Amino acid sequence: MQRLFDMHCHLSAMANADEVALDAARLGISLINMSVSPADARAAERLAAHGNVRLARGLHPWWVADGAVELDEIELAADACAASRFVGEVGLDFSRAREKSAEAQIEAFEKIARACEARAAEGRVLSIHAVRSAGSVLDILEAHGMAGGAACIMHWFSGTSDELARARDLGCYFSVGDRMLATRRGREYARQVPADRLLLETDAPTSFGEDGAAGEIEARLLATAAALADLRGEEREPLLDRMARTSEELLG
Repeated sequence: MQRLFDMHCHLSAMANADEVALDAARLGISLINMSVSPADARAAERLAAHGNVRLARGLHPWWVADGAVELDEIELAADACAASRFVGEVGLDFSRAREKSAEAQIEAFEKIARACEARAAEGRVLSIHAVRSAGSVLDILEAHGMAGGAACIMHWFSGTSDELARARDLGCYFSVGDRMLATRRGREYARQVPADRLLLETDAPTSFGEDGAAGEIEARLLATAAALADLRGEEREPLLDRMARTSEELLG
């Protein structure tokens, strides 16, 4: 069993992605690379050659909100998600800067959920962005049989406490990173997540196009695990082992 799993990162956005993947393998780190558009997913395909990298195909709500993808690309993204076991990054973002595009975002996310619906129970794993939109995200997942059917991972969850309870009751997983734990709400939510639904993430890199470093990913994952253990009153190593087992089950 590998020791560390970064369940949400943007490896393909790193200028030295292949180098990071190789170094991560030597450190015993597996990663899920999140794509933000069909073009990004195509560019990331070469990374599948690294046995420690899984490729997720998705459509980030920022790209929809900013008009960076056309209607035909949204259709392509939905088709790609339907054909992929790993889906991400997908979801909704109703923050102040992007709330005016809520209708377009919902339409795009609905297309993706509808496309994935027929194969929801076939081991599909989704990593979901939900900023000020967790209720709408959960509504769509429920409407299309994804919640409970697929493994839905709430990435960097920041909704309300009622939405956390709802996501938890629907069987969602939660990927937690250092930036989530930098907030009081994030720390409290991380404490409440069921032990068998807790995962690690970095969401690296900070800026697309910059170099990454496997050693930095390792350090961040270990620091997050230590912080989680402290918050939850647990020992770090047993917690790491449990999160690794959960991650291995999801990755297959």
